[in-house]
Amino acid sequence: MRQTILFDLDDTLIHCNKYFNVVIQQFVDTMLTWFAGHGLTEEAIKQKQLDLDLAGVEVHGFKAERFPQSFIETYHYYCETFGIRARTKNERWLSQLGHSVYAHSIEPYPNMEPTLQSLTEQGHELFLYTGGDATIQMRKVEEAGLNRYFGERIFVALHKTREFMETLIHTQDFERSRTWMIGNSVRTDVMPALESGIHAIYIPAQQEWQYNVVDITATPKGAFFTLPSLAEVPKIISDYTGQRAVNL
Repeated sequence: MRQTILFDLDDTLIHCNKYFNVVIQQFVDTMLTWFAGHGLTEEAIKQKQLDLDLAGVEVHGFKAERFPQSFIETYHYYCETFGIRARTKNERWLSQLGHSVYAHSIEPYPNMEPTLQSLTEQGHELFLYTGGDATIQMRKVEEAGLNRYFGERIFVALHKTREFMETLIHTQDFERSRTWMIGNSVRTDVMPALESGIHAIYIPAQQEWQYNVVDITATPKGAFFTLPSLAEVPKIISDYTGQRAVNL
């Protein structure tokens, strides 16, 4: 039974969060140097940056500027807290540091290639549905060589929500009982899928971003699996669809 399978990109097919964590640590080390003697801790800096970053996501979605801006806003917060004048050159440097996360080379998740190849050979139609800046995400797609699996079936959204999922289902004429969403984010992959009545496969990221961590409050209308790796996806879908075919 031919299935429609939507994949998330970052931390589902390719690594992402670990590069953000490296840049955040560089930011923290810089802040500790700039504010030495004020009793500022690594934990406090990381929490403030996270709070401001998450607030930015709520307003602007996954715009590329959001992450660097959280560095600058954190810097401004502690400048005001300690009565220190913010310096333009420091703001410029923080902006450059934040943007540097988008320039890293692409590193596929384990089993990315054989998983997509297997699903393609099984006759399923693959779509990429990811959040972020379209230019940045398409660069990743091209560098990772994913065009050969997804073709023009690629959708990039600033806000990955149930509403966008519903729009995708209607405009692409997806049959819900044969449509799957596969991703690492409970918030933007699993919950919208379950709320829209399609199947979902949750593959926890190796390093997760706090934004993605929410409770699952929707009741699945179809299949819902949690898997440790991409490698198990083809068999799970094959077994499930095969069992349904027998029952029918």
